[in-house]
Amino acid sequence: MNVFSGGGSAVFVINLQELRYLVALADNLHFGKAAAVCGVSQPTLSTQLKKLEGVLGAPLFERTNKMVHITPLGERVVARSRQALAETDAILDIARQQLQPAQRVIELGIIPTLCPYFLPWAMPAIRSTNAVAKITVYEDFTANLIDRLLAHQLDVALVSLPVAHKGFESKVLFEEPFWFACGRDHRLASDAQIGDDEMQDADMLVLTEGHCMRDQMLSICNAAQVEVANGDFRATSLETIRQMVASGMGCTLLPALAVARARESGICVRPLASKATRRVGFIWRPSFAGSDEIIALAEAISNHLPSAVRRLSARR
Repeated sequence: MNVFSGGGSAVFVINLQELRYLVALADNLHFGKAAAVCGVSQPTLSTQLKKLEGVLGAPLFERTNKMVHITPLGERVVARSRQALAETDAILDIARQQLQPAQRVIELGIIPTLCPYFLPWAMPAIRSTNAVAKITVYEDFTANLIDRLLAHQLDVALVSLPVAHKGFESKVLFEEPFWFACGRDHRLASDAQIGDDEMQDADMLVLTEGHCMRDQMLSICNAAQVEVANGDFRATSLETIRQMVASGMGCTLLPALAVARARESGICVRPLASKATRRVGFIWRPSFAGSDEIIALAEAISNHLPSAVRRLSARR
């Protein structure tokens, strides 16, 4: 908690959590989204920001029924708040570095198209290091993980690179090929590999909006001039699409780490002639004092990669 003293006997107290709410609203310009990022209810966030404005004696945002606009004063306060939060978290990170490995915890975010396939083989590798004692995993879309990183609610995120936000440190871990998946009775099931021409008549199923892999799927399909199926099903997860393909409802593209589970469910999986891939790696705040821990985790993961993916070691 920060304390600011005014003239005379006036003392103004600003809670650091209020500054986090402030920055979240400035980033999202939407009370509901900002509240979700902060993990609180919308009334709680709104009440705390009203309290902060009362302490400062001036509005930080202009509110209408449809829009939220930041005021000139709000922009200046937000800029200072970001600095204050960064310095506060840096202090906490420095203190955490003094902890023994058995006490250290890393808050890790992972995208949904990677999390269920990554954790089974990666967690034993991570536990084999002495860098941290515990990994807390949070699964969400890339955009939401970025918001949580910026709000200092996550330490690091495992995502498909590159990301749109340019303010992060990053380390590429591996390159993951995409595979074509179809039912056993599909006409392409007997092909050794699937070229662009073969895919053109396939009913391709893709993920719903919000998944970064949706854009990658569409990019591959567009390059091959393939029309995406527009049926009544809108899959919110890769596992749902896998089940749809197993039921003969269409074809899809799968990342390499999901291939083994697809084969177990009776799906025919074939490599793409185009060799399309995605790059997977860590992103984190440059101010995060636990960068050495992240690098240690990255090395542990890279040293235990399954044969389905290819190791990369580039760092931006």
